[in-house]
Amino acid sequence: MVGDRTYPATGAQGPGAAKPAKALYTAAERKRRDESRWTLVQGLLAPLQFLVFLISVALLLRYLASGVGAWAADASIVAKTLLLYTIMITGSIWEKVVFGRWLFAEAFFWEDVFSMLVLALHTGYLVMLFGGIGTVEERMLVALAGYAAYVINAGQFLLKLRAARLQAPALTATTA
Repeated sequence: MVGDRTYPATGAQGPGAAKPAKALYTAAERKRRDESRWTLVQGLLAPLQFLVFLISVALLLRYLASGVGAWAADASIVAKTLLLYTIMITGSIWEKVVFGRWLFAEAFFWEDVFSMLVLALHTGYLVMLFGGIGTVEERMLVALAGYAAYVINAGQFLLKLRAARLQAPALTATTA
């Protein structure tokens, strides 16, 4: 144990052995995570945002391929962006409850950093849309870049969720 973080056993031994992975949550953080209503909120918003993303990306690609449906694509991108803002706000509340920091908690630092890029691209799209900046195609390409960043960011969070699930039995075993 280093600090108050536990390290699950990896079976590695010797001086050249790989270091054990750092647990995502301390026992207290895990308890706060499991007891927080914000965990449920995040669990509901994430798949909803992904569903809106899938619909929106289809409308966006349809517009880029055919030039048809700009209004529908714009409406779906705005809806996706509003869900993104909502999940970022509630996610930062979740981080405060679980880790005592609004954002950039050690366990989710790089996910939060990349989330800032996702937010910047989505916000850039909104500025272009409501400010009448650039062509429709340029605006849609900014949205597409935001969507590509979102996919990478969602992958980061899914990998982190998987790691947390894999570490849960090891953490339970070390604290039992």
